[in-house]
Amino acid sequence: MWAGVALFALLAFLPINAVASEGCGEIACDHVEIDLQDKESLQSGAKYFVNYCMGCHSAKYSRWERVATDLEIPEDLMMDNLVLGEDRIGQLMSIAMPAKESKAWFGATPPDLTLVARARSPEWLYTYLRNFYQDDSRPTGVNNKVFDKVAMPHVLMELQGLPVCAPGPAHDEHGHVIRNALGEAVADEECGSLEIGEIKGSMSPAEFDEAVKDLVGFLEYVAEPAAEDRERIGVYVLLFIAVFFVFAYLLNREFWRGIH
Repeated sequence: MWAGVALFALLAFLPINAVASEGCGEIACDHVEIDLQDKESLQSGAKYFVNYCMGCHSAKYSRWERVATDLEIPEDLMMDNLVLGEDRIGQLMSIAMPAKESKAWFGATPPDLTLVARARSPEWLYTYLRNFYQDDSRPTGVNNKVFDKVAMPHVLMELQGLPVCAPGPAHDEHGHVIRNALGEAVADEECGSLEIGEIKGSMSPAEFDEAVKDLVGFLEYVAEPAAEDRERIGVYVLLFIAVFFVFAYLLNREFWRGIH
């Protein structure tokens, strides 16, 4: 019994991403720190999501009102700047694009993004959004180093610019840099790295990385709006279990005192 209690306590402290992690295609995932208590960052992420993602992607399992409340966005500001079209504050974050037509346009229906941060990891999303590059062989003119032959256009090109392939280190199937016997990285002349080409963006690389971080943070929030409450309540639950363990141990010892 005690082994089961100890195992439960150990698993309770393990982060979900440590149990279910994934790679990022041909490259290693970039690390990103998301702070769900940073309301300013989440507000910025909501702005980028509405302006650059909701043309094709919905978040139909979330409501505008819940986002406004959780992110401390005044209702009038939410209605004037974020809520789309004739939607009301209490409606779901859906879009007008018909699924049938969108499949014909893009080859696949753009998925709803409410739970994408749970289906994928924040690191995957962060790396994916920063690794579009020019590929004239693709219908949209771009490809992605994380998701090869992706149907999605580079919607953040206005901010980042259009990266092009440049020489850089080769990677194995797990995303690790391939090295020779001397420990030197093996060059990949085809597309080992990316650099901004002729089409420039409105942001510097550091500013763009911060914008993508904010966007990914919002996607992580909207995937589980109650995450902060869950973690807070979880602390009290574990404290209760710890106190209960002491009394259960003493009671168990008292029951078995006469037998031994």
